[in-house]
Amino acid sequence: MNEIKKEEDHQTNEPISLSELAQLGDGQVAYIKQLDLDAAERLFPALSDAPEGIDFFAVLGADGTPLALTDSRSEAIANALENDLVPVSVH
Repeated sequence: MNEIKKEEDHQTNEPISLSELAQLGDGQVAYIKQLDLDAAERLFPALSDAPEGIDFFAVLGADGTPLALTDSRSEAIANALENDLVPVSVH
């Protein structure tokens, strides 16, 4: 029994690698992030001719991959849910 306990303690104390961290929640979680026009254009290069002053909401995969862009937070959440992802807000 002591060997099992020691093994469990050892596993919880090891740091997670960056690649493991990037995959955490992959295919399960979608991050919803509010963006200004400049940030939206960097994440979504195809975006052009958008008017100034609009806030955008990006749906991002767990690893930061851009999945969708909208001008409505509720639409971003709906997009995540429609794709069987749990929406989480990022500030």
